Amino acid sequence: MSCEPGATRRAVSPEENRRASRSWWDRDADDYQAEHGTFLGDVDFRWCPEGLREAEAGLLGPVAGRRVVEVGCGAAAASRWLATQGARVVGLDLSGGMLRHARLAADSTGVRVPLLQADATALPLADGVFDIACTAFGAVPFVADSAAVMREVYRVLRPGGRWVFAVTHPMRWIFLDDPSENGLVATHSYFDRRPYVEYDESGQATYVEHHRTLGDRIRELVAAGFRFDDLIEPEWPAGHEEIWGQWSPLRGRLFPGTAIFVASRPDA
Repeated sequence: MSCEPGATRRAVSPEENRRASRSWWDRDADDYQAEHGTFLGDVDFRWCPEGLREAEAGLLGPVAGRRVVEVGCGAAAASRWLATQGARVVGLDLSGGMLRHARLAADSTGVRVPLLQADATALPLADGVFDIACTAFGAVPFVADSAAVMREVYRVLRPGGRWVFAVTHPMRWIFLDDPSENGLVATHSYFDRRPYVEYDESGQATYVEHHRTLGDRIRELVAAGFRFDDLIEPEWPAGHEEIWGQWSPLRGRLFPGTAIFVASRPDA
């Protein structure tokens, strides 16, 4: 039975989720880079639409000589920046469309890192070989079982390794994805963990994004074996007037849009 395309909150299976995420980012890769590529840069590491750079924040700690995996690397601008800082980097993403842009940027900049196409819930990497794992809005919100991502990252990190990831601040799920004053009205329950799903005429999911509370995320980390070290909620900087989707100066000056979790694998 056909229907009108639309959006809802409903459960999805891991298979439907994976298929939707891969096809969405393959299909949207060109438009995404056209819209956001200049802001993200070709060789740069911005954590979030607020513009926080790793060069300023230092959330990963020293990276020179360290083995780093970027999980959900997209076009891999962060991986290339890390490589210029002396890190030995691998970039990994589910979407071949985004990795195509990573290869194009490698050609244009001359900064190359190994790239893998893989699911973040089943990393094709050996145990305990990386010093750092990171992602800026990659993988974590787009998989049905984000706890599995935490376990996989824990597995590939050596004891003492660091895991830092940025996601949409869970508080934002209370509001509509609207950068205007309409996006200042609480609409949804913070505790409604059903994923946001866009679907086509056949009812099949075409885009899926998952919500977890702050407590959920911390419990996922701890259950995987991590030590939770810090939570960064970047403030909207003065003079930053660029709108990115639902991120805007209006909303950013009132409540956080990004949450960056910092965790580490305890020493053996």
